[in-house]
Amino acid sequence: MRGYVLSTSKQIAGAGLVALLSLWMGISTAAMLVNALSAGASDQELVRQKAYYERVNADRQARLNSAMAQLNATNGSFGEMAASVEKRHAALAQLLQEFKGVPGAAEALAPAKPRLLAKNPIERVQYTRMDQERLIEAADSFAKTRAERLRAAFRLAGLSPESYVARGGSLGGPLIEARDPRALAVVLDVDEDFARRIQAASNDMNDMRGLTSAAKTLPFYRPTGAAAVSSSYGVRLDPFTRRPAFHSGLDFPGGFFTPIYATAPGVVSFTGVRSGYGNTIEIDHGGGFKTRYAHLQGIAVRVGQRVGVGQRIGAMGSTGRSTGPHLHYEIWVGGRPQNPNRYLKAGEYVQQAR
Repeated sequence: MRGYVLSTSKQIAGAGLVALLSLWMGISTAAMLVNALSAGASDQELVRQKAYYERVNADRQARLNSAMAQLNATNGSFGEMAASVEKRHAALAQLLQEFKGVPGAAEALAPAKPRLLAKNPIERVQYTRMDQERLIEAADSFAKTRAERLRAAFRLAGLSPESYVARGGSLGGPLIEARDPRALAVVLDVDEDFARRIQAASNDMNDMRGLTSAAKTLPFYRPTGAAAVSSSYGVRLDPFTRRPAFHSGLDFPGGFFTPIYATAPGVVSFTGVRSGYGNTIEIDHGGGFKTRYAHLQGIAVRVGQRVGVGQRIGAMGSTGRSTGPHLHYEIWVGGRPQNPNRYLKAGEYVQQAR
């Protein structure tokens, strides 16, 4: 028999070796688990992608099968199917004509390239139908997006967008009520579902056009290039009395003779000196809207003159009750002052809707 004495140092060394082996085994096990989980996640992603493409292919195949079924239902009359596509195309052409000249419409509504690989005439017709559906969806989305942004601009200014749009569409002749797509289907000689989609896109387009046209008549534009606002609309400390007082407009600081522009088309209703305002210009924009430009150094228009949006009407100054060169700008609706800042923000939305 032999006896071995495990000294303290040997015991510590042995314990350290066991600890290292345990650590190595733990790290290896964790790495294997991470790899397994990663592989599982990758497999799941591949499964999801495969399922997605299978759904897309199944949808396309279903559309193609629908065309085949339609062809069989008409006793194999390819001419009837082609005629249906032509009628849809004519209706779609009338709708797209309304988008002519609208910025960005040509790019958004460009037709897809023809599929030359489809040798079967039925497949070609079906691909054409699919492109027609894509175009009408794109047209509706294009008009709806811009109409919604314009509606948001009007609401931001405290205006009702419904008051500035006219319902009812005029497609190729008689006026068709929006609530009766069957009548439109008869006029356009297309199926009722396609007529309903044509009508929805046309209504959105009419809203967009109506709001765009109305926006051009409202004071949504800036009266000067000065970006900063030295004094906002509402109650403030009067710079002369140092007491709270209501400030009925916005102040734009700048240098003497900085150009001042009309914020909407209209007719000049007043030029001259008003108490506290100094040299002042007032423009009547119709519909109860009026704008006022005060503390001017110079006036470049006369009473009765018609001005356009962005037209130079005067120069910045410090006349009247003023502490320095700036423009005092007011908007009045129905004889009441409004917050011009809301209209300036609405104008930014209008610019984005173009």
